[in-house]
Amino acid sequence: MEATLLFIIEVIGTLAFAVSGIRLAAKKHFDWFGAYTIGVVTAIGGGTIRDLLLGAPVFWMSSWMYLTVTGLAFIMVVLFKKVLTSDSRSLFMFDAFGLTLFVITGIQKSLLYGYPMWVAIVMGMITGSFGGIMRDVLINEEPLFFRKDIYATACIAGGFVYWATWICGGDDLLRQLLCALTILILRWGALRYGWHLPEMKEGTAFRRNRK
Repeated sequence: MEATLLFIIEVIGTLAFAVSGIRLAAKKHFDWFGAYTIGVVTAIGGGTIRDLLLGAPVFWMSSWMYLTVTGLAFIMVVLFKKVLTSDSRSLFMFDAFGLTLFVITGIQKSLLYGYPMWVAIVMGMITGSFGGIMRDVLINEEPLFFRKDIYATACIAGGFVYWATWICGGDDLLRQLLCALTILILRWGALRYGWHLPEMKEGTAFRRNRK
C-alpha cells in the first residue's frame, strides 16, 4: 500500500515538474526534443540521485510511466502554450506542486529503506531540488537552488515538520499534509513577499586584505 502511494505521488510530481521544465525550455526557444529532454531531466533528476545514494533501484527504470507522463506534460505545454508560458504564476504553481510531492516521496522512500529521519530529510531535499538544478544548468540559468529565494530551505523545513509530526504521533496523512503546507507557504512567501535568507557579501576586512 505504501509503495503504491509513493508511485502515485511520484507520477503526479513527475507531471508537475516536467511541465515546469518544458515551460522554461519553451521560453528559451528549444526545439521539441530539447524541451522534452529538459522536462525529463527536471522530473527524474532528483529522484535518480536519491535512489543511487540509497542503493535503491532507480525509480524510472522500473516503469515506462514516468517518461510517458513527461510526454503528456509536453503535449500540455504545446496545447496550452499561451497560458503556461505567459503567466509566471503557472510556473510557480507547477514547480511548487512538484517540489512538495517530491520532498514527500524522498522522505518516505528513505524511511521505507530503513534510513534514519535526518537522512530522509536530506533525501527529500535532494529529490525535490536536484532536478531543478540540472534543468537550470542545462538552460544556462543560475540555479534557483543557489539564489536567495527560499527553495532548498523550504524542503528542509517541510522535512522537519514531517519529523515533528511523526514524533508527536501524527498519522501518515497528517505528516504529509503539514509537510506540504509548510513548503507551499514558504515558497509562496518567497514569491509574494520576497522572503529570503541573508546574502553572503564580501566583507570590508576581506577587501582590505586583498588590497
